[in-house]
Amino acid sequence: MTSPYGTWSSPITAAAVAAGGLRLGGVQRDGADLYWLEGRPAEGGRCALMRRGPDGVTAEATPPEFNVRTRVHEYGGGAYLARDGAVYGVNFSDQRVYRLGGSAPEPITAPGPFMYADFERDARRNRLICVREDHSGTGEAVNTLVAIPLSQSPIPNPQSPIPILTSGYAFYSTPRLSPDGSRLAWLSWRHPNMPWDGTELRVAEVGANGTLTHQRLIAGGSTESIYQPGWGPDGTLYYVSDRDGWWRLYSDRSQAPLITNAPADAEFGRPQWIFGTATWAFAGPSRLVVSYTRLGRWSLGLVDLATGQLSPFAAALQPHDWLAASDTHVSLVAGFDAAPDALVDVDIASGRIDTIRAASAVAVDPGYISRAEPIAFATDDGLTAHAFYYAPRNSDVAAPAGEAPPLIAISHGGPTSAAHPTFDPGIQFWTSRGFAVVDVNYGGSTGYGRAYRERLNGRWGIVDVHDVINAARFLARSGRADEQRLIIRGGSAGGYTTLAALAFHPEVFKAGASYYGIS
Repeated sequence: MTSPYGTWSSPITAAAVAAGGLRLGGVQRDGADLYWLEGRPAEGGRCALMRRGPDGVTAEATPPEFNVRTRVHEYGGGAYLARDGAVYGVNFSDQRVYRLGGSAPEPITAPGPFMYADFERDARRNRLICVREDHSGTGEAVNTLVAIPLSQSPIPNPQSPIPILTSGYAFYSTPRLSPDGSRLAWLSWRHPNMPWDGTELRVAEVGANGTLTHQRLIAGGSTESIYQPGWGPDGTLYYVSDRDGWWRLYSDRSQAPLITNAPADAEFGRPQWIFGTATWAFAGPSRLVVSYTRLGRWSLGLVDLATGQLSPFAAALQPHDWLAASDTHVSLVAGFDAAPDALVDVDIASGRIDTIRAASAVAVDPGYISRAEPIAFATDDGLTAHAFYYAPRNSDVAAPAGEAPPLIAISHGGPTSAAHPTFDPGIQFWTSRGFAVVDVNYGGSTGYGRAYRERLNGRWGIVDVHDVINAARFLARSGRADEQRLIIRGGSAGGYTTLAALAFHPEVFKAGASYYGIS
């Protein structure tokens, strides 16, 4: 059947898209147990903690009224910890920390103006080390690293002593103890930096009484972004730094990047919008599982620490923000070209992918699925920008010869976030109806090096707007979009880009939709 672009019938309904799916994340391994969080739209967005035991049985580890979510740094993340058979988590309604897994959650912090996130268990001293955000004052909340005693249960009131380990910075994250418990590493940064602008990695000795001594700066500064510090089994400290313009893996034993054969344009870090994300994990004493991105597409790989060699594997999936590993398997939330996101377990030896939990049960016939095509296009100042193009696709219908499709240009949020080329029913809804879509990674997006994301500095509302316009015009010139039928949409920061494009360049887009845009 022949029908004009934009008029095609599709089995991908608005109701199915609006229903959405589970938000999967927060993956952790504790011995043979696997834990993760499920954000459930049908339950008002409640985050349920799930556990899968070694027998393969999956069950919820929190009661129906418990919402595992923290508000520290507002965006949250790092709301629970599963370690050595014990589980601790934050309940969203009161922001208290609870011991989970018994007959009922047991509070270990008192009600009050405090919020907690990003936990580390100090088994030697029977305490939890974490970020605490204090809202008791009239000004901005105060962030510190604290140690919550586990011997007091519950702590009777907000004035009970929870020792502060270190303070003085605007923000903290990622407190991590060395395997023997003698050293603590963490990240800190100050206004006006965001964590992808500049952070400091510090290490201190942990004294017999639990206090920190001999603090020292390991890496980072106001113009160097450090991400995900953590310890190896032998006490080596690993971290990701963009000191040479790209997020790469390092250790405290060398100033050279850890991976010797990494592509020059690969990044092994992510923007730290939330706590607890990861791009690397140990899979045995001498190898790492890593995730990395090139030109906006994420991949999974193994690193031999003896040789520094990177070997890609499990090419069918694209890792999202969380991964955890054992000696034989890596568990992660992954995206796919033609299927919904899923929590998967990957056998490291064979590369076999087992799905543990799919984000959605919606199945779409491949004949209606448009796959992302990476494009690079010329933009302002002689620079190149990047995007993913989705052509119209519907196996039941074709467009008249010579017709170009209407185009929806998407400007992502953040603005220092990124578009990812994984299956999105909200995009497929349109492409299966005869619309083309371009998801633009405008200057300021992450995944293309530090210089690329700094293009937006001081020029927000200019660089992003022009890049979206130039992407649309590039596709129109190549016959993949109708220049007279261009549409723009975006949410949050992308909503601002949408509003600015419509207000200041009304000749380009015929329509637009701003979702909770900054205005």
